[in-house]
Amino acid sequence: IPRGPENIAYRAALSVFQKAGYPETAFRIRMYNKIPVARGLGSSAAALVGGLIGANTILGNPLGQTELIELATAIEGHPDNVAPAILGALVVSVKDNQQVYCQRLEPPPGLTMAIAIPQFTLSTRVSRSVLPTNVLFEDAVFNISRVGMMLAAFQAGNLELMGKMMGDRLHQPYRLPLVPGMNEVFAAAKDAGALAVTLSGSGPTVIAFCKGSQPEVGLAMEAAFDHHGVKATVRELSPCLKGAIVL
Repeated sequence: IPRGPENIAYRAALSVFQKAGYPETAFRIRMYNKIPVARGLGSSAAALVGGLIGANTILGNPLGQTELIELATAIEGHPDNVAPAILGALVVSVKDNQQVYCQRLEPPPGLTMAIAIPQFTLSTRVSRSVLPTNVLFEDAVFNISRVGMMLAAFQAGNLELMGKMMGDRLHQPYRLPLVPGMNEVFAAAKDAGALAVTLSGSGPTVIAFCKGSQPEVGLAMEAAFDHHGVKATVRELSPCLKGAIVL
């Protein structure tokens, strides 16, 4: 993690001071990072949001939530990770020119996630470089139709249907060679009872969505990775409803 002015939390904090009209000042940031870096878990977005919320709090909260989301999006380039980091729960977000639209949805009871974090990094730049410039129309329809049904199932609390709608043709097939044993890890998780399995972000972490606590799902993914010579750390998580908070 960079300790100079390129540090994302420092850049975010500085942007709040500038937007709020305060002169540049010296300050120290102490960071406790529990999110592994370059694993597809949104670590940069979490650090960015931490810098924004911390600086805004120090100044007496001159920026509102909408302004913070827009500022975070401008720094990150998209609202995908920063909006839910600020708002918590599931957030559907769209960037339209400079306007950011967000809709927060409460997750249904019982939803948990098992994640397998491989002990190797995969930069977003490399992961994006393998994606095609053009996609088949039928593949676009496949994903778009499933997003709509997945969100409807999510709101209805139908976890089984939500899981069935998590198919993808737009990015995971192209990233398959970047994560050794990915197909087998997916299959192992589903065989162990997972509702759905996907790459977390751009990978290499694999996330399995489950109904209630299912430690066997994480163990199955760990074993599948190990079969391909990849060591992985397994964690069982649940949705965070609070978003970014000040302690």
